[in-house]
Amino acid sequence: MEDTTACPICTMTDLLDGGDYHECATCGHEWDKAESGEVVVLDANGKELNKGDDVTLVKDLKINGKSGRLKAGTKIKGINLVDGDHPIDGKVEGRSMLIKAEFVKLA
Repeated sequence: MEDTTACPICTMTDLLDGGDYHECATCGHEWDKAESGEVVVLDANGKELNKGDDVTLVKDLKINGKSGRLKAGTKIKGINLVDGDHPIDGKVEGRSMLIKAEFVKLA
């Protein structure tokens, strides 16, 4: 079940996306996305990432606690977005990892 954002004034979920803000199509109220508790994550090219997107690594990354690297071009399917300095949570080679958004692009 997907979590939907509702207007704080009229509680309707018929919203328009205005980039950095939401606008209610019913009552016209506007509010900042940061106020609604949503995590806004941008990839290396400045495109907004959403939960469930597929991303591709843009550079080689060293894996902490394990000898080896993740190669540029590795695809990560079905990401989750979390708060923090590593906002992308995804599975790579069967292992869950947190990755910075500046190292990925939308696939």
